[in-house]
Amino acid sequence: MEIEIGRAKRARRVYAFDDVAVVPSRRTRDPENVSTSWGIDAYTFEVPFLAAPMDSVVSPDTAITIGRLGGLGVLDLEGVWTRYDDPEPILAEIRALPEDTATARMQEIYAEPIKPELIRERLAQIRSGGVTVAGSLSPQRTQEFYETVVEAGVDLFVIRGTTVSAEHVSKNQEPLNLKRFIYELDVPVIVGGAATYTAALHLMRTGAAGVLVGFGGGAASTTRTTLGIHAPMATAVADVAGARRDYLDESGGRYVHVIADGGLGSSGDIVKAIACGADAVMLGTTLARATDAPGQGWHWGPEAHHPELPRGNRMRVGRTGTLQEILYGPATVADGTANLVGALRRSMATTGYSDLKEFQRVEVVVAPYQAH
Repeated sequence: MEIEIGRAKRARRVYAFDDVAVVPSRRTRDPENVSTSWGIDAYTFEVPFLAAPMDSVVSPDTAITIGRLGGLGVLDLEGVWTRYDDPEPILAEIRALPEDTATARMQEIYAEPIKPELIRERLAQIRSGGVTVAGSLSPQRTQEFYETVVEAGVDLFVIRGTTVSAEHVSKNQEPLNLKRFIYELDVPVIVGGAATYTAALHLMRTGAAGVLVGFGGGAASTTRTTLGIHAPMATAVADVAGARRDYLDESGGRYVHVIADGGLGSSGDIVKAIACGADAVMLGTTLARATDAPGQGWHWGPEAHHPELPRGNRMRVGRTGTLQEILYGPATVADGTANLVGALRRSMATTGYSDLKEFQRVEVVVAPYQAH
């Protein structure tokens, strides 16, 4: 539905997760009989949760913990873990920075060069934990370091940026040709963010195994304030799920996974992301609240220390419980920040669905009490 902004501009009405709700059907199930498993390429996971590649969320140790808990931890290969031999003092300094100097100091910290040997070392550490190995680079760094990443033995490769397009135009440098790049790679690639049907369809045509929906950053991002760019996630996920359906027909049966990335502050948001068509979700703030996360109650993403145009904050998110408690409970809070798996299971059971693919068909309504 289009609405008139003014005589010369019309806009489409779109919805965030807060604007929608799922509706129970005539059937209910026992939560114990519900499956939350999810798979991409040759890899299967017990829960549809990817930990976002942010230094406050994923370290090699937490990637191993998350993997053993049934999810997938994605290490930021441009973070402190690949710039410093011992990042612990650096993380402690970031957590202690005064608010008025935090951004400037973080820009200095992340100006330290990325070291290929540390990329290999950190990925080997994750592999030694016996879990699926995933690492992330921005589109700008992919050309420079992808060979190191693949040689190090990554299982899943993530290309993640504020906006990633299949066709980047530049007069100054050779752009990353995603289609050729993914074709030549022998590991599955997850790429994003995208927030529209057209952008996602183009990314699917490059051969990506999964597409990230949204611009990441979540609560720590100021992309809307600095760039005026924002993707209300319920509509964005549903649009990209539409692209997945059409590409499935176009390609003769190739299924590309849709992963919601951003706007997922609570278990209810995760439920609604899957209800709108997501196969899995990438979690940042939610997991940064873990007592065993590197941020220790603080959260920041790569956007917070961009050398020229920071569009994110280092922010205090508090500490809810261990990663085990945040994923599986028991929850000691009633705000949807703990026992995420239990909440997803209960929502699926209450609405009568036995697995995630089925749950994507659940009825969704625009909640009138949230109407603008």
